[in-house]
Amino acid sequence: MKFNSTKTIIITVAAVFCSAVLANPKKPGGDTTTTQIDANAFSMPAANLGFEGRLNFSTGNSFFRNPWVVAPATTIARDGLGPLFNTNGCQNCHIKDGRGHPAPVGASNAVSMLVRISIPAETEEQKALEAQNGVVPEPTYGGQIQDQAIPGVAAEARVRFAYTDKPFKFADGSSIVLRQPQLIVDQLGYGEMHPNTMFSPRIASPMIGLGLLESISAEDILANADPEDSNNDGIRGVANQVWDSQLQAFNLGRFGWKAGQPSLMQQNAAAFNGDIGITSLMFTKDHCTASQQDCLNATSGVDPDGSEVSDKLLGFVEFYTQHLAVPKRRVMDAEQVALGDKLFSQVNCDSCHKRSFTTAKREQLPALSEQLIYPYTDMLLHDMGPDLADGRGEYLASGQQWRTPPLWGVGLSETVNGHSQLLHDGRARNVTEAIVWHGGEAEAAKQAFANLNQSQREALVAFVNSL
Repeated sequence: MKFNSTKTIIITVAAVFCSAVLANPKKPGGDTTTTQIDANAFSMPAANLGFEGRLNFSTGNSFFRNPWVVAPATTIARDGLGPLFNTNGCQNCHIKDGRGHPAPVGASNAVSMLVRISIPAETEEQKALEAQNGVVPEPTYGGQIQDQAIPGVAAEARVRFAYTDKPFKFADGSSIVLRQPQLIVDQLGYGEMHPNTMFSPRIASPMIGLGLLESISAEDILANADPEDSNNDGIRGVANQVWDSQLQAFNLGRFGWKAGQPSLMQQNAAAFNGDIGITSLMFTKDHCTASQQDCLNATSGVDPDGSEVSDKLLGFVEFYTQHLAVPKRRVMDAEQVALGDKLFSQVNCDSCHKRSFTTAKREQLPALSEQLIYPYTDMLLHDMGPDLADGRGEYLASGQQWRTPPLWGVGLSETVNGHSQLLHDGRARNVTEAIVWHGGEAEAAKQAFANLNQSQREALVAFVNSL
């Protein structure tokens, strides 16, 4: 075969050029990236979604946004609320598809934040339940505190936060005051809880880019896992393994603060069930324990298919949550942001907040398929130290481990949600506080950040807020 060197060089140069075009950090969600960066920045469909896909997106949005009502009702497609619940619509927690916030003292309810509860597994039966479900529910109140209920049923409790000051001093002599949260659970509706009850308060996470995160191959995620710290860098990374109801097998955990759910379908169905009190074929029973007879006796909104939300409607909601676009990067060409980008690597933030992945090929979801994305997460669990611990395990996640949250869109939280509160319980009021709360595997990165001077710290924060 005759070798044509000129043609080979042209093809090689073209391939390199195409690769450079595809690698575009200004578009963190690849071709799904939206250019909208106002208060609706988290509610836009994937930019590359076709006409039919946008119709399905809009249908899913209506069931995500609109409230559910008590059964029986004339609106049979939306009845079955409760009997116990945290809110009557998904959008109430994921406000404008964005980030939730902790409930302050004085709040009448904790919408956009919930508290998961469980007890240690002691008996063989409890150990078997923990192995299958990840936790052992509190006997009287179940797996999470539901602070609202339909008429005739008592709500479970009131939850909120109080804070005390926690000073922190940087190496250059400047200082900040963190707020140390104290969870308050009172007005118990069904008597005392188990004496060893474990509590895990969690705010609602932003909804953007979830379909892209679901599209990262398990192999690519596991490639960053290092549970034995074989390279001695102090960063481990553990993949959670959770029960997948659709597969009827254990699978890689991807969603939730401890990666406790394997797929968006299961995450959504679980949220319908636990947060709104809506049953499905995946979760067939309301969250009523044997101690909650009024809850057990309440009228159900079950349709002839045996559920309160059908698989078809869950499918629309799944499609909606898969295709919420990530906003474009802002001010990334600014000198301060460019410096912050370098410092982000210098202090090893990107050991866990991995910059990029390429999504797998998804025949049925072409908009999400083979996209070069910049989520700034490794999707793995990391020990974040005692200060951030909730002391409550979930499958393989320990009480000190949390999944690395994606950072894309974090700088738009103030614009979309009117606040910049971060971490699982919203204790950090900005990026600086969030970094300073890091510990465990991230202790060295936190200390490296604390050793920067003020202008360097501001540059690193400016970079994070540009994502």
